[in-house]
Amino acid sequence: MKKLNVLQFLCSTGFYGAERWVLALAKYLNPQKVTCHLAVTLESNNDELKVVDEFNKLDGSVFQLPMSNRFDLKVVDRLVEVIKRNDIDIIHTHGYKSDILGLLAAKKAGIRIVITPHGFENSLDFKLRLFIWLGCQSFRFADIVAPLSKALCDDVRGFGVKEERLVYVQNGVDLSEVEEQKIKENALKSVGDNKRIGFVGQMISRKNIKDILDIFESLAGKYPNITLSLLGDGDSRPELEEYTKSLAHKGRIEFLGFRDDRLELLQSFDLFVMTSSLEGIPRCLMEATAMGIPVAAYDIAGVDQLIEHEKTGLLAPYGEKELLSSYWETLLFNQEKAEQLSNAACDFVNANYSGKRMASEYETLFQDLVKG
Repeated sequence: MKKLNVLQFLCSTGFYGAERWVLALAKYLNPQKVTCHLAVTLESNNDELKVVDEFNKLDGSVFQLPMSNRFDLKVVDRLVEVIKRNDIDIIHTHGYKSDILGLLAAKKAGIRIVITPHGFENSLDFKLRLFIWLGCQSFRFADIVAPLSKALCDDVRGFGVKEERLVYVQNGVDLSEVEEQKIKENALKSVGDNKRIGFVGQMISRKNIKDILDIFESLAGKYPNITLSLLGDGDSRPELEEYTKSLAHKGRIEFLGFRDDRLELLQSFDLFVMTSSLEGIPRCLMEATAMGIPVAAYDIAGVDQLIEHEKTGLLAPYGEKELLSSYWETLLFNQEKAEQLSNAACDFVNANYSGKRMASEYETLFQDLVKG
């Protein structure tokens, strides 16, 4: 069978889970059987894309496609040109906008399309909700829809995707960076009675970061040596920073934005926290567990595939801030319990969510799809 050319397509707004996921897939696909290329849109909010820099270290080519507005349909013809010039067999899309544009390009160029939903947004903004709905309609016309989690498979069925076009490939991440970081000395680690609580991810509505701030505020008066570090950026950040100004213990909360030393900071956390209302399978949570950081979070779909309550972490029903606050306390100050759970979580994620295993399954999917 001929070597396949697969084009990963993103409308990127930063360096988040989808971008890192694409890099992990491209890194671990067998280069003797598949060449992975990347196409990204160039928009007003993404002048410098880290995913481009990182992808350039791999074997495939990168194509940057200018967009004159937020939904420039001229990108479809630019994609078609990339597809034909580079003998692309399959386009693989990630995100509402890329799903729509990629589907149109695939149909026009006469190639196969795989759509991977990474999660859904529950924004209250009507225009965004309409755009998300349109993006989800593209699922029905894809050759294959391959969600990252079982919960997302159920969501996709709700959009009318036929079972023969639905393929579940369990999520995987490149954990080699985590393993490299774990053996390094880390000057950022807390000393003495100091404890650092941390979150890594997009600052968007479904991440529900305000609950993290509220829980921290409730504990900060009781424990003067705890701090909160929030890594990431997004539409909700200005509102969250403004809200933090009203808190009594705002001086112990830091918004760090994007950081090149993200994994070093993650390694320095004494506790990793999440209060999301909606997730796929969060990459940041995989990295935290692989790093050996204890986890306390809300018990929602996606998170529950990585964390089992009282076995690999502590989970509270969604919205129960007081209960989750007590779990923060347990994992911060009961060292034996924290180590027991974090060690079990590390073993679980390494056994079940490797990037190499995921890439092998996608390789088979791509080959079967081209065979018809």
